Amino acid sequence: MIRSRSLWLPSLLLATSLPAFAAEGPTYGPQLQGFEYPYPVQHFAFQSQGKSLQMGYMDVPASGKANGRSVVLMHGKNFCGATWDTSIKTLSEAGYRVIAPDQIGFCTSSKPDSYQYSFQQLAINTHDLLNALGIQQVSLLGHSTGGMLATRYALLYPDQVEQLALVNPIGLEDWKALGVPHRSVDQWYARELKVTAEDIHNYERSTYYAGRWKPEFDRWVEMLAGLNNGPGHTQVAWNSALIYDMIFTQPVYYEFKNLKMPTLLLIGTDDTTAISKDIAPPAVKAKIGNYHVLGKEAAKLIPQSTLVEFPGLGHAPQMEEPAKFHKALIGWLNTQPTR
Repeated sequence: MIRSRSLWLPSLLLATSLPAFAAEGPTYGPQLQGFEYPYPVQHFAFQSQGKSLQMGYMDVPASGKANGRSVVLMHGKNFCGATWDTSIKTLSEAGYRVIAPDQIGFCTSSKPDSYQYSFQQLAINTHDLLNALGIQQVSLLGHSTGGMLATRYALLYPDQVEQLALVNPIGLEDWKALGVPHRSVDQWYARELKVTAEDIHNYERSTYYAGRWKPEFDRWVEMLAGLNNGPGHTQVAWNSALIYDMIFTQPVYYEFKNLKMPTLLLIGTDDTTAISKDIAPPAVKAKIGNYHVLGKEAAKLIPQSTLVEFPGLGHAPQMEEPAKFHKALIGWLNTQPTR
């Protein structure tokens, strides 16, 4: 069993009256060795870009009456397969086989010293994993950056994606086109090398959760900080920098109109996440990351879309109010046509 998590972007915002995080917290290996996952982690070994890589994943069978369907969960930048714990349990009880991979560069997966990151490449890696597992038809559930990846996967493999669900996906706008300054990979790397647990907590509290916090979120801060500050410190920071560059420079926004499957948008309206918002000019900062607007706008762009908003919730409604979230998700999954 492992615990895992992906790297994190420090906040420039100082939050007051916050619980202090210990300077010397637990540390985890470069593939999150030492962090306990909710289900057994397996590793898919494959070759990509001339490198031997391992992709960690959980493959959880239906614990309720099996319906013969599979759901693939795609985590966000500052999340891991482990952070889907409640969703995995709920979907499994509802009869679904659930596959929750950690993408290359994240969590329990390899952190290569060089890699040409693209959403296409990560989608291909995931497709190869599913082929190895004998899975041909899937429903995709992507959160945050995983929403950008799930969109790209659905565009690459439209005949194999029955349904697409996006949870507060980032990339509902093109930040660079809106005037957000570019950060080089070297600038991202220098930033990632300095990240602390307190930085992670402050950023997530202010951006993801509109100033709110629940004690159960502390575990995920510990996961990220422990990975970032463990023996793989520089590997983790370097891969994080490359991934941030991918996110910023490879928008999927312009291709929403090409999605061919039923698509569900699950949006916590208090979310204000936007990449590099901290260095954007004030006028730009004021108009980006406004999910109470972005969800509605995205729903107009996606042909077969359904929008479910969660007023008062933030970037991760599946973690803030899991019962409310999963009722909406499973109700939609069970009523949409499948091939």
